[in-house]
Amino acid sequence: MALTSSQPLLQSFRASNLEDVSSELEEILTDTQTPYRRRLTAATKVELALLFKLAAPAVIVYLLNNVVSMSTQIFCGHLGNLELAAVSLGNTGIQVFAYGLMLGMGSAVETLCGQAYGASRYEMLGIYLQRSTILLVATGIPLTVIYIFCKPILILLGEPANIAAAAAIFVYGLIPQIFAYAANFPIQKFLQSQSIIAPSAYISLVALVVHLALTWVAVFKWQWGLLGAGLILSFSWWLIVVLQFVYIVTSKRCRKTWQGFSVQAFSGLGAFFKLSAASAVMLCLETWYFQILVLVAGLLPDPEIALDSLSVCMTISGWVFMISVGFNAAASVRVSNELGAGHPKAAAFSVVIVTWSSFVIAVVAAVVVMVFRDVLSYAFTEGEVVAAAVSELSPFLAVTLILNGIQPVLSGVAVGCGWQAFVAYVNVGCYYIIGVPAGVLLGITFNLGSKGIWTGMIAGTFLQTLILLWTTYRTDWKREVDRAKDRLTTWEDKKEAVAENEERLLSS
Repeated sequence: MALTSSQPLLQSFRASNLEDVSSELEEILTDTQTPYRRRLTAATKVELALLFKLAAPAVIVYLLNNVVSMSTQIFCGHLGNLELAAVSLGNTGIQVFAYGLMLGMGSAVETLCGQAYGASRYEMLGIYLQRSTILLVATGIPLTVIYIFCKPILILLGEPANIAAAAAIFVYGLIPQIFAYAANFPIQKFLQSQSIIAPSAYISLVALVVHLALTWVAVFKWQWGLLGAGLILSFSWWLIVVLQFVYIVTSKRCRKTWQGFSVQAFSGLGAFFKLSAASAVMLCLETWYFQILVLVAGLLPDPEIALDSLSVCMTISGWVFMISVGFNAAASVRVSNELGAGHPKAAAFSVVIVTWSSFVIAVVAAVVVMVFRDVLSYAFTEGEVVAAAVSELSPFLAVTLILNGIQPVLSGVAVGCGWQAFVAYVNVGCYYIIGVPAGVLLGITFNLGSKGIWTGMIAGTFLQTLILLWTTYRTDWKREVDRAKDRLTTWEDKKEAVAENEERLLSS
């Protein structure tokens, strides 16, 4: 039955938040009787415990999922430089297009399910999961057309014909993966909104073991080549989807939130699509930025070596980036929870601790890259020419790792505060007005090759990081608490109207 007033539901949501989000950190920070240094030490211990409880399992999930895709590239790289270039172009130039779009649209579930779970509207989580899956599957149809015609598209974009042809064979095997994405991201956000992360980590580990065994057999024993490698990668993602859904259906932890398939999932799709599209903008602009730079690398002289060296560095960067993505998720949860609970000092302190934690880890990773710069590429390919090219790009990779230790965390803070639209504008300016043109100008016009392309990427990322740092530093956290309360009230009013419409549809 629809509620006649949003106030009881609003009170229920606040009560749930106050139970889940401890006021200990806020009390420590506001205790003026205790010396500052003692308060700082106590608050840091509390925040680090909360932070790593969220970040650690999230990092494991993202790392394992990334290794699934990266391992395919490693296996194919040992077939030859052409195969490595083809998989790099297909993986980073085509697959990332679908990944960014699907992940962005699926991120709407994170907000909606999180709010519904906090408000004890458990039955709505399953509905949101199904609605998102329906929309993402529909989105997968035009993406399939792009995959089918990827060869002429790549050639039209200026990629060499031999690399484009080989990449197309690999991409054909990735078509089932599109629809695995369509199911996986809503399921992943559905589970994360309930703080259910460990099962996904175990499932990802099982999928990785199966994937490594099947890919080795398909590529080296059965000699299925690039098409077989793509099909095995698609199968592994579907394995993750199936196992996660089995967990949802059979687990007692999801008994309240998953109540079976419902016709309600087909109502309100228009409004849900608008919200999903808005959520996709920020993530897509960032994900596609790196894809465009890889495509630009294919326009350079000797594109095979350029693509190989750039893709090796991009893969390493992406692997370390998964750690930052875990901190991104933790930052979003910590900030949004503290704001919703009315804890401005705790929210601000959480931002400082999560940013410094991610930054320190990124610096360590950058040092490791510089120490092993001459041998990094041998994990992907045996070519000495590629190894030398990767060694030259390593300083650029190290700088990127450090920036990526800060920027994704600040993006998570932006999501927690509801600044997605602002960050989208920042991404357009920094990436597409500054970064990409600078990369093209330096890499092609001034003949700096991969170094020039990467310099443009660093310029865009550095500018974006500075803007987000300044915005976060200037934030009035008390005002953000008030905005969170206003946003919650507005959302509950909208949700009440949706519930009434759904009930009316079901009774008619």
